[in-house]
Amino acid sequence: MELAHSLLLNEEALAQITEAKRPVFIFEWLRFLDKVLVAANKTDVKEKQKKLVEQLTGLISSSPGPPTRKLLAKNLAALYSIGDTFTVFQTLDKCNDIIRNKDDTAAYLPTKLAAVACVGAFYEKMGRMLGSAFPETVNNLLKSLKNAESQGRSEILMSLQKVLNGLGGAAASSHRDIYKNARSLLTDRSMAVRCAVAKCLLELQNEAVFMWTAELENIATLCFKALENSNYGVRVSVAKLLGTVMATALMPKQATVMRQNVKRATLDEVLELMATGFLRGGSGFLKSGGEMLKVGGSVNREVRVGVTQAYVVFVTTLGGQWLERSFATFLSHVLDLVSHPRATQTHVEAVYSRRCVSFILRATVGSLLGEKAQIAAAKEICQAIGKQMKAVEAVVNDTSSENKSGAADIAASQHVMVCALQELGSLVQSLNATASPLIQEASIGLLEIVTSVLLHPSIAARLAAAWCLRCVAVALPFQLTPFLDRCAERLNNLKTSPEAVSGYSFAMAALLGGVHQCPLGIPHSKGKMVVSIAEDLLRTAAQNSRLSLQRTQAGWLLLGALMTLGPSVVRYHLPKMLLLWRNVFPRSLKELEAEKARGDSFTWQVTLEGRAGALCAMRSFVAHCPELLTEDVIRKLMTPIECAMTMMSHIPSVIKAHGAHLKASAAMVRLRLYDILALLPPKTYEGSFNALLRELVAEFTLTDNSANTTTSLLRSLCHYDDSVLLGSWLQETDHKSIEDQLQPNSASGSGALEHDPSSIYLRIPAGEAVPGPLPLGVSVIDASVALFGVVFPHVSYKHRLVLSYSELHNDLSTPLILVLLLRLHIVAGGLAENKSTLGPEEVRKSALTLVMGALDNPNPILRCAAGEALGRMAQVVGEATFIARMAQYSFDKLKSARDVVSRTGHSLALGCLHRYVGGIGSGQHLKTSVSILLALAQDGTSPEVQTWSLHSLALIVDSSGPMYRGYVEPTLSLVLTLLLTVPPSHTEVHQCLGRCLGAIITTVGPELQGNGATISTIRSSCLVGCAITQDHSDSLVQAAAISCLQQLHMFAPRHVNLSSLVPSLCVHLCSSHLLLRRAAVACLRQLAQREAAEVCEYAMSLAKNAGDKESSGGHVNPFAPGVSCRSDIHCRHQGVNITETGLEGLLFGMLDRETDRKLCSDIHDTLGHMLSSLAVEKLSHWLMLCKDVLAASSDMSTATPLSSGKDEESEKKDEMDDDTMFTTLGEEDKSKPFVAPRWATRVFAADCLCRIIHLCENADQAHFDLAMARSAKLRNPKSKFKSVGAALRPAFSQDTPSDIIAKACQVCSTWIGSGVVSDLNDLRRVHNLLVSSLDKVQAGKGSSSQLYRESATTMEKLAVLKAWAEVYVVAMNIKKEAESKPKRGSKATDDEDEDLGALGELPADSLITLVQPELPTLSRLWLAALKDYALLTLPAEFASQLPPDGGAFYTPETIDTARLHYRNSWAPVLHAVALWLNSTGFACSESTEAAAVSSSQKRSTAVSLNQASGTAASAKSLPEINTDRMHLILGVSIQFLCSPRPEEPIEHVTACLQALHTLLDSPYARSHIAEDQLIGVELLSVLHRLLLTWNLSSIQLLVTGVVQQIVRAAQDYLQDKRSVLNEDDMEKESCVVLGEGGDSGGLIPGKSLVFATMELLMFILVRHMPQLSTKMSDSPTHLSTKTQLSEESARLVAATVTILSDLPSLCSPAGCMTILPTILFLIARILKDTAIKSVDNQVPLPVSAALQGIKSIVTLSMAKTEETQKQWTALIRSTLACILEYSQPEDSMPVPDEVSMLTAIALFLWSASSEIIGVQSLQSGCMSRFKNALNSCDPWVQAKCYQLLLSVFQHSNRALSTPYIHSLAPIVVEKLKAVERNRPASNTELLAVQEGIKVLETLVALGEEQNRVQLLALLVPTLISYLLDENSFASASSASKDLHEFALQNLMHIGPLYPHAFKAVMGAAPELKVRLETAVRASQASKAKAAARQPAPTIHSTPTIKLKTSFF
Repeated sequence: MELAHSLLLNEEALAQITEAKRPVFIFEWLRFLDKVLVAANKTDVKEKQKKLVEQLTGLISSSPGPPTRKLLAKNLAALYSIGDTFTVFQTLDKCNDIIRNKDDTAAYLPTKLAAVACVGAFYEKMGRMLGSAFPETVNNLLKSLKNAESQGRSEILMSLQKVLNGLGGAAASSHRDIYKNARSLLTDRSMAVRCAVAKCLLELQNEAVFMWTAELENIATLCFKALENSNYGVRVSVAKLLGTVMATALMPKQATVMRQNVKRATLDEVLELMATGFLRGGSGFLKSGGEMLKVGGSVNREVRVGVTQAYVVFVTTLGGQWLERSFATFLSHVLDLVSHPRATQTHVEAVYSRRCVSFILRATVGSLLGEKAQIAAAKEICQAIGKQMKAVEAVVNDTSSENKSGAADIAASQHVMVCALQELGSLVQSLNATASPLIQEASIGLLEIVTSVLLHPSIAARLAAAWCLRCVAVALPFQLTPFLDRCAERLNNLKTSPEAVSGYSFAMAALLGGVHQCPLGIPHSKGKMVVSIAEDLLRTAAQNSRLSLQRTQAGWLLLGALMTLGPSVVRYHLPKMLLLWRNVFPRSLKELEAEKARGDSFTWQVTLEGRAGALCAMRSFVAHCPELLTEDVIRKLMTPIECAMTMMSHIPSVIKAHGAHLKASAAMVRLRLYDILALLPPKTYEGSFNALLRELVAEFTLTDNSANTTTSLLRSLCHYDDSVLLGSWLQETDHKSIEDQLQPNSASGSGALEHDPSSIYLRIPAGEAVPGPLPLGVSVIDASVALFGVVFPHVSYKHRLVLSYSELHNDLSTPLILVLLLRLHIVAGGLAENKSTLGPEEVRKSALTLVMGALDNPNPILRCAAGEALGRMAQVVGEATFIARMAQYSFDKLKSARDVVSRTGHSLALGCLHRYVGGIGSGQHLKTSVSILLALAQDGTSPEVQTWSLHSLALIVDSSGPMYRGYVEPTLSLVLTLLLTVPPSHTEVHQCLGRCLGAIITTVGPELQGNGATISTIRSSCLVGCAITQDHSDSLVQAAAISCLQQLHMFAPRHVNLSSLVPSLCVHLCSSHLLLRRAAVACLRQLAQREAAEVCEYAMSLAKNAGDKESSGGHVNPFAPGVSCRSDIHCRHQGVNITETGLEGLLFGMLDRETDRKLCSDIHDTLGHMLSSLAVEKLSHWLMLCKDVLAASSDMSTATPLSSGKDEESEKKDEMDDDTMFTTLGEEDKSKPFVAPRWATRVFAADCLCRIIHLCENADQAHFDLAMARSAKLRNPKSKFKSVGAALRPAFSQDTPSDIIAKACQVCSTWIGSGVVSDLNDLRRVHNLLVSSLDKVQAGKGSSSQLYRESATTMEKLAVLKAWAEVYVVAMNIKKEAESKPKRGSKATDDEDEDLGALGELPADSLITLVQPELPTLSRLWLAALKDYALLTLPAEFASQLPPDGGAFYTPETIDTARLHYRNSWAPVLHAVALWLNSTGFACSESTEAAAVSSSQKRSTAVSLNQASGTAASAKSLPEINTDRMHLILGVSIQFLCSPRPEEPIEHVTACLQALHTLLDSPYARSHIAEDQLIGVELLSVLHRLLLTWNLSSIQLLVTGVVQQIVRAAQDYLQDKRSVLNEDDMEKESCVVLGEGGDSGGLIPGKSLVFATMELLMFILVRHMPQLSTKMSDSPTHLSTKTQLSEESARLVAATVTILSDLPSLCSPAGCMTILPTILFLIARILKDTAIKSVDNQVPLPVSAALQGIKSIVTLSMAKTEETQKQWTALIRSTLACILEYSQPEDSMPVPDEVSMLTAIALFLWSASSEIIGVQSLQSGCMSRFKNALNSCDPWVQAKCYQLLLSVFQHSNRALSTPYIHSLAPIVVEKLKAVERNRPASNTELLAVQEGIKVLETLVALGEEQNRVQLLALLVPTLISYLLDENSFASASSASKDLHEFALQNLMHIGPLYPHAFKAVMGAAPELKVRLETAVRASQASKAKAAARQPAPTIHSTPTIKLKTSFF
């Protein structure tokens, strides 16, 4: 293949390869040429042009295949347009000659077609340059058009279209000829030709004025004719032609009108023309009447569906603004269509017409209008409904004149109503919250109008009105409860009107059904209301015969709807329901028999309706409340159900007796019965199987006439993938809702609400906008078939023979049903839990004969179903012999048969066998199957055989998996050959080829990445295949190509060229075919996961090119589905609307107009992937995108609270982009045909915004760090935050839904707490909002009028309390910080600039002053909420302990939902309560709080505290109340911390821990926890578990804080006890041992606080320093690298060490001995591991903690009792020995920090002198450490060492200090003497010298009087040697000067101290005296100078004294 990549065709290479591969090689070369010509250098092309032209024209006559000829033509045209054009006419003549050739053989055909294609391409590319030759060309083409076959015809028409396109207006002279010739072909036999004509005429109408003036009517008639017997493709193209021509006639293009003065058609004329098509179809009047009865025979339907599509095209072409202006006319016209008697001849026809009209409205109003215009449209629709309703009322009230026309009017008006109301409902639903003006504006009166229709005489209209109300309530949930109440009230007032009873009950049922879509629900009491109304209706039904039917139906309908509210409501009414159900049916067989004899037809009708209703309510119960279906309940339900089953057999006799009009009611009962049985487990009705089966079989074999045996299950019967075999009606398209009418043998598409009123409250099946239950007859058959599938596997074998007898009725419609049946029961059987087989041989035989017969049936649906059934049977039987037998049978058939039917049927059978038995089961047949199918696929005479065999082949490839690997090459080469030869008009073949290609790619799988020769051939073949299918004109084939490329990209991403794939996908996003758009989005979704950036880039490149390529045609609305621009070819560049917003913008736009669920979710995913990988880098781009989408809500005139809430969120968060928020959209004034983003899209955009914020938070704190943001932008944060206040205000108004109030509270608290607020007034405003909401909370339970269910109120109240709690916590923190900060000296306000990092200009206590007044109330409510939460978290077995009437904020009915809300808000509340208790010190009892609350609220106080009455509140004493509070808080915390769910937010854990910490700050809480030691132990073990699950340093730090508090509490408690004991001890001598461990020293795990603490601390230490645990450090996984601890770890280790060292104080002396070894070992190890020398001599936190710990342990007084003395000494010594050993520097380790180690040693020497004295080894060790330090080269170490020595030398125990003085003093003197030669250069060195001198001075002071002189003789000369003479003083460094000063000071100080000795020393050395005197003089002189300038210096001697006393 690589050889094909050259500019000229490589002819040697071509000659060498086999004949079969040549076409592929040529195609590959043309593909390469296509890419290269555009990019190549012009001169290169011109050099080789002659040769190239020769090669290309040579190819024309080598009979190229369709894709090759397309590319060939394209390349030739491109070559001429790039290179020279002189030979173009020669080439054109050559082509014309070929076209003229009379050779009509099939062999010559491809050459002819190639020539035709070339002609087209030339004109399209060069247009008017070839103008001179065009008349001849056109004539030539038209001549050959007359006698060409279908392929030629369509090719010629496509060329003509290109000629017209290229020449534009210049071709005017031949317009008429082309029109005349093309016109007749619109009704051609071949569908492909019809499509081509439509496209050609579409091109023609751009210039040919006569088409939309004189010929307008003819064109319309032609189009209607063309639609007869059309397929989907033709309908789409013809509708496009018709719609566009009509639109042009109405609004011609300016240019053409200027040229010729034409009269324009009026709107009425155009609509009239289209209506004739809708109502009459193409042919005359007479034909359609008689054919109505034959199913699907009516010609009308195809025309009607086509015209429906044309209407949509017509409106979309005219555009949204036109629709806005003339909506009223259009609406009335469209509604007139449905009221026309011709559109509603039968009920089914009427339903179909309604579907069409609804489709027209939905497709135009729904997608072309913006929200404002949609609201206007809704008003128009309301008026239309109102008008109709007035007319109806007039007829109803006018009883006098018996006018027949009135009745007809009413009948017609019902259909108008249905269409209008459905559209109104859909509109409101899509507008969602923005629809509120419609409801609120009284002038529109939407509700009045809709509710008035509830009284319409026709049931269809009433149901539609109810449905519309449901839509309104779902869109605006705050209307739900008022609607319900209003309907209930009217129902009661109008009990006597049958319409009212029926209409209002429909409305109530519909509203109840909508509740599940409203998250806030409805109040619980409404359930009771509904039950009482329903009971009342059922009770009074018998009283008035005029109403009994309606009342019965209404009552049961309401009860059925009630069930949808779910178990929480139904639970309360279940006993009553069971009773009602039991009473509807006779109790016993006797009563049943007796019943038959009684009653007339009317009573029977009422009875049957009642029973159907009861069964329907049961079914609703079983479906919606599965939790309540206990064994007992099922048993009770079975009584009426069994009775109903028995009753079924009696009904035929009743019908005989009372007339056939009971049939419908009886069918309804059967339908309901089947429905409920299918939902119950079959075991429950085993006894009735036989009777039931008989009924079921009779249901579809013995029906009265054959027309009735239709079923809608055909679609489910055939596998979805088989749709390609059955034509387009199985495929999903944008027009599915109307195309469904055209399905053969099926009732789908005829759904309407009136067929089954219960569907008004059921959940809508996915993908449907309005529920459309099928007609009763069809539904019964569907239900019986479904039930049969459930029951059959459970039946004993002998009864399965029932099947066989049913074969007797073998007319055409029965096999259909039987196949269906078989397949269904087999599905059930195969999947049934009992894995049963089909049963005995005869059952299997009868089934097989049936299936095999059907495989040869001429009806393709039956063949399809039979293949499917065969596969399922093989799967169930599962015997190899059976499978072999069936396969062999098909093989034989295929080898012998020549007819299309059996070939197709049996080839599918092979595929299905493989599909269901899988590759392994059918492995041995694989070879035969593949060879047979490959042979069949080459049968060029019958495309149908090719399609079926290729489809089966694809199934086999799919199911065989790797076993197919051996057949990949032959299959691939076949696929390629067929792709290159099969005519493009056989789209099904191409689709199957695409499927095969995809299956092969999947089979080869990841191997495709390889580089071997075979693999690269396979890969390039796959790529060529993809290229061919991608270029096909049919969109389904293109979709297949996309999924192939998607697979390829998954397995071999390097080989898929994204730069060409992505732009083509972007083009497809605007396709008019749903499946193609789906495939494109699915592919983009996969690409965006891996390579989002590249995808966006390539998409942008498309936008740039589009700008260059074409500037014309800009007026076309790119967002209209199904309308592309002037022609498909241009559409390649223009249809794509990628602007500067890129692909992301396009996808956001698609969200507005796509309704398909799968598509939208894929778009959401794609945007999500792009966002997560790109949003952080391209922040402003994404923010602008979201902002543009969100900005749409600002142009709504009435912003609802919701939209402002959303905006506010974006504003609050958009910290980094202040400016963008203030620049409003400037582009609005350009008139775009573009619809502003709709509600759902805006909600998604707000979601995206939140995700972007989240991403930025994670990626880069700078975006969000407020301090940084403020220092960067101090422009105008104020104005923005005012707007937050403004945006929040509407959210707190009276009627805002709870969830929004809850969200708003959260925003308030976040905003107040964020520290951004700078203006007190702002703060007050938002604070007032919170205060107002607090009043609502206090109002108690039953006060406010309820709109939503009780748990919504719970949510709202808890959200308010949570917000307050958060604010209070922030306020207390600020206050605490302010107290801990040192107060500023001056209260100057002008130093704001330095204070900006802090809280702006707010005084620290402002927040707390705002919260303070509310605290008494708040604390009470908080405690009540916590109490509720505590009760709600009890496990289920304590349910009996819950208070029967609910808690302070929840009601018992909504307990389950309430739990969730409590779970969200308890943590901040707990923290706040802890803070409050801590600040009031538990001193506040509830009675005083209650007094603080005004007396009017006394009642609610009592309620919320769950006490019986107000007086009882004060009965508890304060201590009792406090213990309760402690138990509550500790209980809640421990319960939560025991098992925080992993999905709990971390904030909850931190809040809980902080609360505990705060709580234990207060002395009361400490004593409480210390008194009962078990609480402490429990808490510690829970905290330990928490650490095991949450590995976060922040949480560990909080935990250590809490542990420390617990230990402190225990310490304080012991301290008090000990002091009490000590006082007692004065009197009596006996000593009680206090503390853990008692006398024995044993600690009991689980009871001991110390043990629990140590366990927890050990865990933290090992987590951060694994080397501490021998287990960890010996394990092979542990690496012995000692890294520095992170800052957080260091803090943690320090905290744990501090707590560890506190523990011994909790123990008795014996207990101390138990724990000290561990503690000391840990401290010593930590000291060793963390005391590492650092550059800046900082002491790490853990080190200082360890030293502090050593100090506190060594100085323990209580450890030193007589019993423990020996142990204690040993401990101290060994610890010191450890530390000495650790301070020895090792090679491998980092250098230890000598200072810390020395300090530790000094601590031991200083504090534990008695234990250490006289231990020689320790003493020498210590000395050597000090010597090392003194000789250290680091002056800092020296200085510290001197300080420590000082403390040791001064020790009171001389026995300790003397050896050290003897050993170390000489070294000190040496060091100090040496300084004279080496004066200090830095301050540190100076410090060392100063410290050394202090040591010497101390020694002098310590020495006895007689030794003073010798000692001074050491000190004084040293000091004098430090003095400088005058000359050198000036030049000395500052450190040196300081030394001089220091020495001088000291000498002046020593002289007076020891006068005698000093004199003696000075006398001995005169030279010293001289130096000293000089220095003193100099110093006095300088002092005199300086005295004028500065105050006298302070004397240096004081600090030296200070230090001696303060250290240790």
